[in-house]
Amino acid sequence: MGEFERLNSHVPHSFRVIALSLEDKIVFYPIGYVKTPNSGDEVKEKSVISQIILQPRLVEALDGIEGFSHLFVLFYLDKVPAEKNSVLKIHPKGRTDLPLMGVLGTRTMLRPNPIGLTLVKLLKVQDSVLTVQDLDAYDGTPVLDIKPYDPWDIAKDARVPAWWNKLYEGLK
Repeated sequence: MGEFERLNSHVPHSFRVIALSLEDKIVFYPIGYVKTPNSGDEVKEKSVISQIILQPRLVEALDGIEGFSHLFVLFYLDKVPAEKNSVLKIHPKGRTDLPLMGVLGTRTMLRPNPIGLTLVKLLKVQDSVLTVQDLDAYDGTPVLDIKPYDPWDIAKDARVPAWWNKLYEGLK
């Protein structure tokens, strides 16, 4: 019995995890897209104001979202060339003075599944348009999901590796 089967053996049949091969596909459809005047490295600036334009059929899904100050936005990194998603190790931010790290141990946009995650400040909701600050996505980027940020998302004992502190020295 393999490791996957062993871990799954005690789980009731109706809840068992189905193993997907690397060839299997999971399909997502965008709920909207990003509209921003910024391009290139400008999208990384914390002062960036952008809009998320949702599909009009989803307007009712926004009910209650205006009560939150911040949102998590999940988006498809469609501007990253597909061949770059096979990269497994990088120097964070391209800095060779930092250790070579696995991409899943960094915040790089080079990922096996090109999905971005950003915490944004919600400034305004009008019909199917959310105006937000701090969204580091390019104009036209497909938005996959939006989730409200709440106090449960705070990690009181969060830690980061030493290289991260070196990377962000002087920016705090």
